[in-house]
Amino acid sequence: MSKKCYRFFGGLLNMQADWLNRMSGKGYRLIRTGKMLYEFEEGKPNEVSYCVEFIGEKSKESAEDYSRFLEDMGYRVFSKNINLNYAVGKVRWRPWAERGGRIATNATTFNRELLIVEKENDGKPFELHTSYEDKEDYYGNLRKPWLFLLLMFALVSVAKHSVLFGVFALVALIPALIYQVQILKIRREARTQEW
Repeated sequence: MSKKCYRFFGGLLNMQADWLNRMSGKGYRLIRTGKMLYEFEEGKPNEVSYCVEFIGEKSKESAEDYSRFLEDMGYRVFSKNINLNYAVGKVRWRPWAERGGRIATNATTFNRELLIVEKENDGKPFELHTSYEDKEDYYGNLRKPWLFLLLMFALVSVAKHSVLFGVFALVALIPALIYQVQILKIRREARTQEW
């Protein structure tokens, strides 16, 4: 028997992963995703663990290679959108992305910015990024879109003398700071391990 849930988490990756892991704790295993849909089948409680990965900066080829790599490691992988875009033929410019991922269309990574990664629960913490350098790069990639939005909204706010765009800039500043704090924390941990 399957269970359908409709949720939207946007860019709140940890919240999405926590919810998926709570569903796993109740005995539900993910079988399909949609724009806001998460479909589960019944199973054993805590049979699997989930991790949510942002891949919006990758080119189509890099994203497919990474997904195949994770599947070769024995994980199940689901693509997921980060935004709610219901139009056909959308194009998005991502100046912070790697070379092949700067223009995202329906044929590339548009509406497939996230990977939900599932592994059989072995009692060990589920982390896709284990080295300090890898973690720092990952959080840097998460921070880049927010820094871009912050810069754009701040420039428009100053140019147009708009309080509204200033508020948008401040909103974009919050996740940028959160990811910056994570990066500084990882750097501090790396330095501590060197001693």
